[in-house]
Amino acid sequence: MKQTALQILEVSNKSDLEKFITLPWEIFKEDPNWVPPLLMERRDALNADKNPYFQHAEVKLWLACQNGKPVGRISAQVDQLVPKTHGIKTGHFGFFDCFEDQAIANALLDVAFEWLKSKGMVEIIGPFSLSINEETGMLVDGFDTPPSLMMGHAMPYYQTLIENYGLTKIKDVWAYYLDITKEALPPAIDKLVKRSLDNPAITLRKINMKNYEQDLKTILDIFNDAWTENWKFLPFTEAELNHAVKEMKLLIREDFTYIAEVDGVPQAMMVTLPNLNEIIADFNGRLLPFNIFKLLWRLKIKPDYKTVRVPLMGVRKDMQNSRIGGALAFALIEKCRENAIKAGCTHAELSWVLEENTRLSKMLETIGCWKYKTYRLFSQKL
Repeated sequence: MKQTALQILEVSNKSDLEKFITLPWEIFKEDPNWVPPLLMERRDALNADKNPYFQHAEVKLWLACQNGKPVGRISAQVDQLVPKTHGIKTGHFGFFDCFEDQAIANALLDVAFEWLKSKGMVEIIGPFSLSINEETGMLVDGFDTPPSLMMGHAMPYYQTLIENYGLTKIKDVWAYYLDITKEALPPAIDKLVKRSLDNPAITLRKINMKNYEQDLKTILDIFNDAWTENWKFLPFTEAELNHAVKEMKLLIREDFTYIAEVDGVPQAMMVTLPNLNEIIADFNGRLLPFNIFKLLWRLKIKPDYKTVRVPLMGVRKDMQNSRIGGALAFALIEKCRENAIKAGCTHAELSWVLEENTRLSKMLETIGCWKYKTYRLFSQKL
């Protein structure tokens, strides 16, 4: 077949959007570790009427096509909160997927970066799909296992395509793995935790589903405070917070989600979620008409998943360097570990962790975690 010229098309209608969303089915069809995302969720994530991210960001999507067939995709985002928070006009790119062809990658990156430049951006960082609070970074190590809930997957050649274009590493974030069936706390730390929990001022309590919205808002408030000094951190807006509260409700379990209080004031939290990717791996992205019942059965009625993910964990900033702050973090991990074992789970992913966050990395390695996936962020000055 004669190969036609490569075309880069801006996504401008529902048909284009569907091609954009479903392209990974072709790229990853021979990869046994790729997990098809839920199509319904992906459509909602890219719907400006449903995702509050679009209230403070402008997003463009493009498809690369050859012989009338999609062969690549990319997004570009200008988030008003980025210069407001960090003082730098930084544009983002994301949803980068394409076949192993440098010309396709170059054409996609060209169009995305030219658009960002036209918007006055002075540097580009990515991939973010769509923001740092969603899928962050490109998988560059750990291709031999499936991605966990809300974590990305990639083909090994993606890194080469990106670097050949001229993008360079700016930051790595890590995913840690833990066999939760093994004793987690070394004796000295276990003693510290027990001593702290004997303090009547300290309370570890489960999230109360009867007070779900307020408790989850408390958790996200602790997150906003605990992570505020992290690299490129962006706080949840109130609309995003409300959206997250609704989106997470199906996955939240009382016995997996804890708030630590000191003198009645919430100071730390940990959210452990069933690994949805394990549950939906055989759905091929489709929830209707019958997979919705499988989901509810596997998630709520007769849970049989073995893996969980910890996407949110934090201690308020003013307690992070204190002895009690460390004890709270270890105590939360141990409490959630014990309950996950009771639920029949065997392994947990704790992610993601910035490469310079040596304090957290050391804490996780102390309890037996090992780094099993690396997600890389790339940058380029415009």
